[in-house]
Amino acid sequence: MVQAFLSLLLMSVAYPGFAASDSAGKPVPLWGCWEQSFLAASRPSAEVALQVELVSPAGQQHRIDGFWDGELLWKVRFMPDETGEWSFRTRSEPPVSGIHQQAGRFVCRRQSSNNRFLRHGPLSVSADRRRLEHRDGTPFFWLGDTAWNGALLSEPKDWRTYLRDRATKHFSAIQFVATAPWRTAPTDAEGQKAFTGVDPIVIQPRFFQRLDRQFTAILDQGLLPVPVLLWAIRGEENPGYFLPEEQAIRLVKYMVARYGAYPVVWIPAGDAGYSGPIAERWQRIGRTVFGSRPHAPVIMHPGGMQWPWEAFQNESWIDLFGYQSGHGDDLKTLGWIHSGPAAKYWLKDPIRPLLNLEPPYEGHLAYQSKKPHTAYNVRRAAYWSLLAAPIAGLTYGAHGIWSWQTIPGIPLNHQGTGEARPWHEAMRFPGSMNMRHLADFFQSIAWWRLGPAPGLLVEQPGDKDPAAFISAAQSDTGDIRVLYLPLGGEIKLRHDLPLKPIQSFWVDPRTGKRKSADAASAHSYRAPDQQDWLLLLLHPSGR
Repeated sequence: MVQAFLSLLLMSVAYPGFAASDSAGKPVPLWGCWEQSFLAASRPSAEVALQVELVSPAGQQHRIDGFWDGELLWKVRFMPDETGEWSFRTRSEPPVSGIHQQAGRFVCRRQSSNNRFLRHGPLSVSADRRRLEHRDGTPFFWLGDTAWNGALLSEPKDWRTYLRDRATKHFSAIQFVATAPWRTAPTDAEGQKAFTGVDPIVIQPRFFQRLDRQFTAILDQGLLPVPVLLWAIRGEENPGYFLPEEQAIRLVKYMVARYGAYPVVWIPAGDAGYSGPIAERWQRIGRTVFGSRPHAPVIMHPGGMQWPWEAFQNESWIDLFGYQSGHGDDLKTLGWIHSGPAAKYWLKDPIRPLLNLEPPYEGHLAYQSKKPHTAYNVRRAAYWSLLAAPIAGLTYGAHGIWSWQTIPGIPLNHQGTGEARPWHEAMRFPGSMNMRHLADFFQSIAWWRLGPAPGLLVEQPGDKDPAAFISAAQSDTGDIRVLYLPLGGEIKLRHDLPLKPIQSFWVDPRTGKRKSADAASAHSYRAPDQQDWLLLLLHPSGR
């Protein structure tokens, strides 16, 4: 039986849009997922004991981990990055009976596809360290959505409905929690947990088999999966906090082996402070799991208005710095968004891309006023965040989607956040359409060339009132200038700017529509009204 199974050397691609590879040797797509299944004679004690050594058509060698998938079944997944014939050989320490020293070949071919990751490849940090880009150099604009509980608690058809909506609105990434239990989901929708026990843990493959389908549904829509591997804020319900370090490493390694063949950005831990002993713990975990090995980009998700990254500056395994401006609405919070650590840290060397992973959720009660955050609050935080540093992107959130409410209610263990609407209602909040207009606006210009340019302004009204802060950015040559006015009004630019605009537009962030922006005087512009507006100034070379 074992030999018959091994002779099949089952191969398949792992997300829709690919033609399945089988024993007839159908090609695997370039930047797709090659999957190989093996049947062992017995189950070893470790869930990541199998390794596969691959040799590319050009002779490059790769070594990847396989993973246990229940009973006697083992799998290996790999993303081929060269076309032609690949060879592979298994090895295991200790040897996995029936699998050790198996060998085979497969062919990789480029295939036409509408999927952004099959067209352009997976993501890495750009050479200038300011943003993410695809393997072929195409810039990637991160517009994430927060669906912490979405993959865990949604029914597959509802998950697909939500993902189609986000793809239609030009989101590009989905942030979700990849393990249960955590503080807002003790189990997944089928009552399963990712693991049982504490020291040691016992990984539950059925949980991850369900997550596989949710994971690949994200990819099917051309969206980037951004899984939080362990929620880490203080609390006995959060595995990133209560698991012993060795067991946390074991679980994270398993997920990286299982999903590392996909286009992905990892969040090893969510919502912790990452200072003192906690920082040291996650530094050790990051070095152990990712170290100097090739890996998909890694970012961490800290607690609200925390900036722990000085202690991580020399950690080479972390590729991007994330932050959370959180859900406040007082003047201190507003100032932190546009003039806080992100507005200063990008000047350090070496720079890393900076992303606000949690601005205020639309519909979530503000910490200070206790009023629900409006689409305006969300828009304002989004543009301030984007223009505070070289643009890489940001993440939106809707109260009701993140917790995946099916009926109105307070999310579990989140008293004080306010009643959350069901996900299918929260999906239609106006701020999500505002995010589409935001994405379309930046995609219409060479956004990857923009960096903060506070020197454009003669006067900064935000010096007196943080709520009136005008963000300004321009390209390296000055042929593109973007300014965000949160309260409309008049803006005065320096008269000695080296490159004069040829075209100027007011852009409505509520609708995405543009109108000509005639100068009120030689170097000033007046917004159409007292709402928030974008001012776009272009020289022909900037279009």
